[in-house]
Amino acid sequence: MSDKIRIKGLFLRTIIGVNDDEREHKQDVRINLSLTVDTRPAARSDNIEDAVNYRTITKDVIDLVENSRFFLVERMAEEIAQLCLSDPRVEKVRVSIEKPAALRFARSVGVLIERTRADV
Repeated sequence: MSDKIRIKGLFLRTIIGVNDDEREHKQDVRINLSLTVDTRPAARSDNIEDAVNYRTITKDVIDLVENSRFFLVERMAEEIAQLCLSDPRVEKVRVSIEKPAALRFARSVGVLIERTRADV
């Protein structure tokens, strides 16, 4: 299946990092999601009940990230992936997270992971 729902450039603020200052002040993170889903049922019916609701997933990701205090972006990415896969219609998810201010001479630093239903 190659159908995708993409959520690009979700900018959030959260506590993330291992250094003392990172544990005290929220930082910006940029999150991109790509959900592999079968869009055919929703396309046929034109009914939201048959669709993976990206608004609901986005709200859940915002709530998770903004209320978290992860040390590592790897852990944050894993938690986001598991959240997305909690909808049984999501077969695979790709999560990328960037910390724009993490390194002095770099535009950003981040991780990119892919998880499938088999990883749940």
